[in-house]
Amino acid sequence: MPLTAKGLEGIVAAETRMSFIDGEKGVLEYVGIPIDDLARRSTFEETTFLLWNKRLPRADELAAFTADLRARYAPPGAAMKLLAGLPTSAQPMHMLRTMVSALAMFDPEPNRNDVPAARVKALNILASTPAIVAAFDRQRRGLAPVAPRADLSFAANFLYMLNGKEPTPTMARAFDACMILHADHGLNNSTFSARVVISTMSDVYSAITAAVGSLRGPLHGGANEDVMKMLNEIPTVAAAEGYIRGKLERKDKIAGFGHRVYKAYDPRATYLKTLAKQLAADTGNTPLYEKSQAIEQVMLREKAAKGIYPNVDFYSATTYHCIGLQLDLFTPMFALSRISGWSGHVIEQLEGNRLFRPDAEYIGPHAAPYTPIEQR
Repeated sequence: MPLTAKGLEGIVAAETRMSFIDGEKGVLEYVGIPIDDLARRSTFEETTFLLWNKRLPRADELAAFTADLRARYAPPGAAMKLLAGLPTSAQPMHMLRTMVSALAMFDPEPNRNDVPAARVKALNILASTPAIVAAFDRQRRGLAPVAPRADLSFAANFLYMLNGKEPTPTMARAFDACMILHADHGLNNSTFSARVVISTMSDVYSAITAAVGSLRGPLHGGANEDVMKMLNEIPTVAAAEGYIRGKLERKDKIAGFGHRVYKAYDPRATYLKTLAKQLAADTGNTPLYEKSQAIEQVMLREKAAKGIYPNVDFYSATTYHCIGLQLDLFTPMFALSRISGWSGHVIEQLEGNRLFRPDAEYIGPHAAPYTPIEQR
């Protein structure tokens, strides 16, 4: 009898050297390096190199990788024309899914799946999607797109293209840390989707498009939007305790708390909490951070919430709001980061591919009679 597990929980479906999770102890490592160390000391560019190459780069390698990434910041002109024709009422994640798929049409060899070619395609997607998201947000606000700047980091360049001015160092650093923290997380739903698609030897664009579609779901990448909605519903810091206690009494889910994997404090939330506090102070949003802090304190005290800790979505919501992002851009930010991890998994899958083809346990009838339609 085959083992059945709804949601594939507990089933090992792939091997990876990219990230390790110990949910009981609250551990997340990228290629063995604790996530908190990377968030505090690395950059998104360096972390991407780490994930794709399974080691930290030398100074010259990082410089070359960064230069190559920055040289690809500008999407193809025809792709931007296509973007300009999309309805401004479209949801950003639907737009992003469509545009990642569309990038394949501007690649002369979209179906090449050798590892070197896949790396180039992944780099193109990673580099150009920030310009696509920023331009779409500006055009729906009636503003002209801002051309990327190759002298800016991945994080700073996105914020510059979005707002038309360079971000403050605190904003750029906070956004860079968010990109690092969201880059990879084991065989999550969207990563699994990417690996399943590329295992058919389809193409990198299709794999990343599938991952974007998976991430859009509210049970996956859409959770940080729910955190911000909750914070907006709480009028004051003093009102936070009553609000949360009421939800706990009704057995409602508290947005930003708990995780399918972690049974301890989400290690990605530790440094992000510090950054969110600093950024809130710098941008005049301290009351928002204080509401978040009050919610966390209530959750720690209440027996009904025992063992339920903040996850990465909880403080990333405050961070994104302080940066000035619209609520419906929160999940696309997750995607911009996770393209790094998805791409690394696509490369890893191609290096030792086997088609995913799980079994299904049939639970229907057997030898059922066929009834002619006139007798039904």
